[in-house]
Amino acid sequence: MSPVHILLALLVPAVWGLGFALAKLGMDQFPPFLIMSMRFAISALVLVWFVKPPWGHMRMIFLIAMVSATIQYGFTFYGLRSLDASTAVIVVQLEAPFLALLGAVFLKERLGWKKVSGMVLAFGGVGLIAGEPRLDGSLLYVGMVCAGALTWAIGQLMIRQLKEVSGLAMLAWVSVFAAPQMFVASMLVESGQLQAISQASIEQWGIVLYLGLIMTAIGYLAWYTLVKSVPFSSIAPFLLLTPVTTLCFGYFVIGDVFTVAMAAGSAMVLAGIAITTIQRRTALPLASD
Repeated sequence: MSPVHILLALLVPAVWGLGFALAKLGMDQFPPFLIMSMRFAISALVLVWFVKPPWGHMRMIFLIAMVSATIQYGFTFYGLRSLDASTAVIVVQLEAPFLALLGAVFLKERLGWKKVSGMVLAFGGVGLIAGEPRLDGSLLYVGMVCAGALTWAIGQLMIRQLKEVSGLAMLAWVSVFAAPQMFVASMLVESGQLQAISQASIEQWGIVLYLGLIMTAIGYLAWYTLVKSVPFSSIAPFLLLTPVTTLCFGYFVIGDVFTVAMAAGSAMVLAGIAITTIQRRTALPLASD
C-alpha cells in the first residue's frame, strides 16, 4: 500500500466512527428517519452528477435502497437512539458474520471452521455486552441493531446481483431512492418534524451536513477508491478501527460509559470479525460490486 492508500484507509474508519457518534447527538433533535432522509438527500445531490443512470436496473436499486438503507437504518438508528453509541457500534459489527452466514445459506459459499469460529466468537461477544446489568430494559434496542445488521447483509446479497453497476453508481442511486423513502417513513411513523427543523441549531445542522457530505459521500468515495486499487485483504483490517474510533468519540464527545464487560465483549466481537473477514487471498466486499 502506498502512503496515500494508507492515509485513505485510516481516514475511512475515522470519518465513519465520528459519524456514528454524531448521529447519536443528531437524534436528540431530529427523529431517526428524518435525519437519515436528509443525510441521503445530501449524498444524492453530491454524487448523482458524477455517474450515469443505471438504466434497466432502477427497480432493483429501488428495492435495494428500501432494504439496505430505509429498513436497515430504521432498525439501526432507532436502536442507537436508545443505546449509547459504543454499544450500538459493536453490535453493528455483526454485519460481517451475518453476511458470511447468508452467503453460505443462499449462495452455497463454503464457511469452513475458521469463519464458523469467528462468527461464534462475535455473537458471543454481543451476548456478553447485552448481558450487562446497565442494559436491563434495553434488549429490545440491542435486538433492533442486530436486525439492522441482518438487514444490511440481506441488502448486500441483493447488490451482488448487480455486478455491472459500479459501487459509486450504486451509492449515488441508492441515495436518490432512499431519501424520499425515508422521508415518507418519517411522515408515517414520526412526529414533530417541522418543529425539529425550525428549532435546530447551527451545530445540529452541521451534524446533518457531516452525515451526508463527509460520512456518506466522501467516506464511501474514499472506500471505493481503495477497493478499486488495493487488495481487500490489505484494507479489511483497517475497517476494524471503525468501532474503535466510535468508542473513542463516544467516550470523549458524548460521554458514553465503557465498562470491563464492554471491553471484553468488544474484544471478542472484533476478534471474531477479524477471523471472519480477513483472508490471505484478495476478495472484494459485496458492497463494492
